[in-house]
Order: sequence, then C-alpha cells, then structure tokens
Amino acid sequence: MSSIHLTDSQSAFIKPLLPPPARTGRPCADDRRIIEGVLHILLTGCRWQDLPREYGASTTQRRRLKRWGEQGVWEHLWRAALEQLGQAGQLDWSIAFLEGSFVPAKNGAAGVGLTRKGKGTKWMLVVDGHGLPLGFHLASASQAEVRLAEQTWASIRVRRVRVRPQQRPAKLVADRGYDSAAFRQALRRRGMTMCIPPQRRPASWRSKRGRPVVARKEEYRLRYTVERSFVVYRSFFAIALLRICLRRAMPDAPAPQPPQGPRALIFPAARAAQIPVHQ
Repeated sequence: MSSIHLTDSQSAFIKPLLPPPARTGRPCADDRRIIEGVLHILLTGCRWQDLPREYGASTTQRRRLKRWGEQGVWEHLWRAALEQLGQAGQLDWSIAFLEGSFVPAKNGAAGVGLTRKGKGTKWMLVVDGHGLPLGFHLASASQAEVRLAEQTWASIRVRRVRVRPQQRPAKLVADRGYDSAAFRQALRRRGMTMCIPPQRRPASWRSKRGRPVVARKEEYRLRYTVERSFVVYRSFFAIALLRICLRRAMPDAPAPQPPQGPRALIFPAARAAQIPVHQ
C-alpha cells in the first residue's frame, strides 16, 4: 500500500503546479490525498465505492479527477515531470518508438469511431529509448494509425531552458502499418532515420523507385518498449505517465509490488508497466 502514496519530494514537486484553491466557499479537500486516492484507483483497479476512507469521499475524488482532466492539469503535471527528466539528461533521444492501440467503447462518445472490431478509440503513443512517454494522441479508431502519426509526433513538447522544445529523436521504430511514402518523407524532412519494415507484397512485386525501407532486427525487437505503456482513459493515461516520470526523476519512491495471481500471467505487458488491467 505504501507504493501508492507520494513521497515528500514528489509531493513538493507537484504542489506548486496545481490550481490554486478557491477563495470562497467550503475548504477544498487536500490535494495530496486526492492524487493518492486517484493513484489507488489506477494501481489497484478497485471500484470507486471501495476506495479506502483514508483518501476521503469517493465522490470528491471523482469530481476532482474530472475537473482537473478538463482543465488539463494531469497532462500539465506529466509534462512538467518529463521536462525535469530532460533537463537532467535522463531522456534517450537517440531512438523513439511509435504505436497505436484500440480501446473499445460500446456506448460511443467524442473521439469514438466504428471499426471492424466495433466502436472504439485509437490511442497513439510515442516513447523514448528508455520507454518514457514523450507524446500521445487520442482519436477515433476509424482512422488509420499512419494518418495519426504526424499529430502524435506534434504532441512531443519537452521544454528546454532558452531553446525550442525538443521534438526530434534521431531514429523512429514502428511496425509495417507505418510503411507510407508520405510518412517516410516527413521523417526525412526532420532529418530522422527509421526502422519500419515494408508492407507485405506479392513475391513478383519489384520496387520501381529507390529501395524499400528495411528494419533492423535488433532494433525492431525493442518495440515492446512502447506496447507496454498504454492506459485506457485520458486522465488516467496522463496520471500514469506522470507517475512513470516522477519515479525516474525522484528515485526515493518505494518500489512497486508486481501483481499476483492469474491476471499477472494473462497480461504481462500491464505487469511490466505496473498498470492495472480494466475489464
């Protein structure tokens, strides 16, 4: 249970980045306790009504989660933690990994599209060589991942002191779904190399212009780095990325305990990222 609580250094980092309390009305619930309550839900997967009383009323937790999500607070915290990692030289810009994930949404909502798998949302994520999240994009699942790649890439904004935001890893690794001439040209304009295998084509097919993009096996094997980082809800997504960065930037945080039981065997990717699986 102690792994869910923020350390004093993590709390001190987050506190000045939070919205100021309202000047009128009832006193607000403690911000640190709110964040720890949301982390408890994220890491244990328990129902809101089962939230331990030490975190306060579950209704207060849910309202704060929603309000801060709408205000972009969670994403702001994550980007601030990512910036600190960048200033400390703990981001690996030599290589990046891009991937998308389908999340079912049967009832439909904004950002939900119809596919052969049913209604859902497409999560796009790009991580650095260490698996730390650099940017992400949420869109309708009806769109092809390669068409969302540019928007995902544009979400990388790691601010540096007195210089423009860092947005250009040296190399990109992605699966054959991103084998697009337009996308490859966009990467070349940025001065980037790539590790993207070509689309499967008939044996009789021959390239008329240039050479096909060949993926190096040892680099392509590292794609699990991005696949293990997905979360299903936008606010929880940003909170999870914030926690990953905080644990790297401030290593005095207690080590997480791996999940036990059959779920840990069925969902090894979620276990590796220390993210609970919601069914």
